[in-house]
Amino acid sequence: MNKTFLSTLIIFCLCLSAAQIVNAAEDSSPEIESEAAILVDSETGAVLFEKNADNKMYPASLTKIATAIYAIENGNLKDLVTVSKSAADTDGTSVFLEEGEKVPLKKLIQGMLINSGNDAAAAIAEHLDGDKYEEGINKYLSVKVKVKNTHFTNPHGLFDENHYSTAKDLAKITNYALQNETFREIYGKKELEWHGKSWDTTLLTHHLMLKGEIPYEAVNGGKTGYVPESKFTLATTALQNKMELTAIVLKGMNDSRVYEDTEVLLDYGFEQFKHSYISKSAVFQKAGKTFTTDDSDILITIPSAFYQKNVTSKGHLQLTNKNGDVIQSVALVEKKEEISETASYMNQTDHKTMGYYGKFGMFLLIIGALFIGAQKIRKAINE
Repeated sequence: MNKTFLSTLIIFCLCLSAAQIVNAAEDSSPEIESEAAILVDSETGAVLFEKNADNKMYPASLTKIATAIYAIENGNLKDLVTVSKSAADTDGTSVFLEEGEKVPLKKLIQGMLINSGNDAAAAIAEHLDGDKYEEGINKYLSVKVKVKNTHFTNPHGLFDENHYSTAKDLAKITNYALQNETFREIYGKKELEWHGKSWDTTLLTHHLMLKGEIPYEAVNGGKTGYVPESKFTLATTALQNKMELTAIVLKGMNDSRVYEDTEVLLDYGFEQFKHSYISKSAVFQKAGKTFTTDDSDILITIPSAFYQKNVTSKGHLQLTNKNGDVIQSVALVEKKEEISETASYMNQTDHKTMGYYGKFGMFLLIIGALFIGAQKIRKAINE
């Protein structure tokens, strides 16, 4: 075989491999086996990954996240709640409340979130709203949290065909709740000494990553769920390098699957995204209008490699990934004063250009290294 042809073929194959490596690096979206999932930034609300995130699903005990923040914001945590027979007899996971037992509202919330007590959830609902809990919780979630595809018929998540939510709404509810320090403290608690009328014990969280049985150091909060109709559901929050992520996984076929999917999501989020800011001095123009951030820096979540900024005619700054999916939308404020063409041009410049140059530079480095290697191979062949 001609030596020149052979060395040329080697260079071609190496270049083809380099291109495949670059493409594989860009196509790094996680593969999730559970039926629905979403990964969001807990602080900015940026959607980093979603799968069937708007599908109506049965949330099981993830419902208790909503019950907890509803009770914290609408009840007095020091109230003594008298447990009814109906609450004490609630099916499913229990903290073994007894009829007539008087328990502080905060303790009931702890028993509900940490040990997933359905009896505690029922006692909370009765104390807050009596038989009008369904009306109260759904109005709260719609008005305060602004969910769009959620309807709860009970406080614990036991199956009801009219009791549903979505991965996206559950992430929104969780992130809203995390703004409350009382909720955050209970949601992240691994164990709690429990002294009840019928038993004394130590409650342990059911969340295996939070408990440490499935190691993931960044995890700082979570809630599990299961009923046969929903299969396994899991909410998880993790903090690393000052960025906190919320992962919701719904309808996993087994207990291990929802944890595996959650680990994949968290790894993806922490490896592929970072925080940045839209400067308060930034100015954007669209359709003859001028928009700013209203004199404040705005925290945003962006892909580490590449993203684009686009301003809509209504003044929403949209951050999109390489696929054109909107990661985060920031509402800007319209300003009437005019700005110079130079300032406008400078502020329209975004990371798209930087992203292209970064990829091109990386590709050139790879090709350069491969070319040097090919030259050495050619020299060896000639010798």
